[in-house]
Amino acid sequence: MQFYYDLHLHSCLSPCGSDEMTPANLAAMCALAGLQIVALTDHNTCGNCAAFCRAAQSNGLTALSGMELCTQEEIHVVCLFADPEAAQDFSREIARHLPPIPNNPERFGRQLRMDDGDEILGEETAFLAGSTDIPLYQVPQLVTRWGGAAFPAHIDRPSFSLLGVLGLWDPDLGFTAAELSHRCPPELACRPDLAGLKLLTCSDAHYLDQVWGAEHTLDLPECTPQEVVRYLACRPGVG
Repeated sequence: MQFYYDLHLHSCLSPCGSDEMTPANLAAMCALAGLQIVALTDHNTCGNCAAFCRAAQSNGLTALSGMELCTQEEIHVVCLFADPEAAQDFSREIARHLPPIPNNPERFGRQLRMDDGDEILGEETAFLAGSTDIPLYQVPQLVTRWGGAAFPAHIDRPSFSLLGVLGLWDPDLGFTAAELSHRCPPELACRPDLAGLKLLTCSDAHYLDQVWGAEHTLDLPECTPQEVVRYLACRPGVG
């Protein structure tokens, strides 16, 4: 069955995300857009995922917990989990690999922790927009250890992307999928080094008006977080 998805969304916990991107607002906007499967992927944290998943489920959506991890090489990787508790454990692990510097709200923006009723629970003081000390080659196994799946984000962009940094796709890294942005040139998907990959297109929304409508689908037997993770983790041609 085909299900409309967006697996790369930010909330107000991302310093570059709008304060209006509360878990409740974001979930409601996703529902209005006609999406069915959604994932919250703030920068280097899963701190608002539990609230977002509750809000998404209240809006009839299938929701995954996740983050947009920034590697040592400054490559962004979307990490997704079907189990919210596993996502929180993973988030605590990633926090140990962040630079020991505080966030500067005036320069980078506030990092707001919210509940699913739009109440502010606190403000994250650690600098979430920086890179971790985790090498790219360690990410697939690290995410798998917590039962999740990962794919490099917006690989067509010149910065914070696998192709932008490395110049080519290395199959030995172990990723089975990759994300293309909405503005990706069509010919890029035809590159020989991307042959066989599962190519996704997500919004990477940081503002409510950046949440895209129902355009892209996943072919899954059931609309569950577990099936999404299984699909992304499978080798090309397997699932």
